[in-house]
Amino acid sequence: MSNVISEYQRWKQQGESLRTQAKGAIETRFKELLNEAAQLAEEYRADFGAALKPPSNITAFRYKTGAKPKGKKAAGKAAVKPEAAVVASVPDASAKPDKKVAALLKRLDGAKKKLDAAKAAGQATRNLEDKVYEIEDELQLARQSQ
Repeated sequence: MSNVISEYQRWKQQGESLRTQAKGAIETRFKELLNEAAQLAEEYRADFGAALKPPSNITAFRYKTGAKPKGKKAAGKAAVKPEAAVVASVPDASAKPDKKVAALLKRLDGAKKKLDAAKAAGQATRNLEDKVYEIEDELQLARQSQ
């Protein structure tokens, strides 16, 4: 009887170590695939000028593209890092600031403050993140039309 118990304990221990190895391998592969997907989406955006949308059953895949195109070495290391905040370009003293851009910058600042406050309070932030992304997109379009 003790032989059966010791065999079972040995089998259970081997299974646990295999489970740990499999968990690590799956996590690594998942991160590799996400990095590859983000890189493909970035290439698509750069080549075709539009965001590549994930399938409808994928609702949580989000990333922000870098403000400047990264070199090949940097792109491989950090393809999924969020982009830094959109920085307003400094207008010339002689140029008049666009009212629409100024209004969008003000809205963006307010939305980011709300997002930071929600994160600090531990509240849901998805709607606020979406709002920030929308305002950033509007701002980018407004700057392109200038």
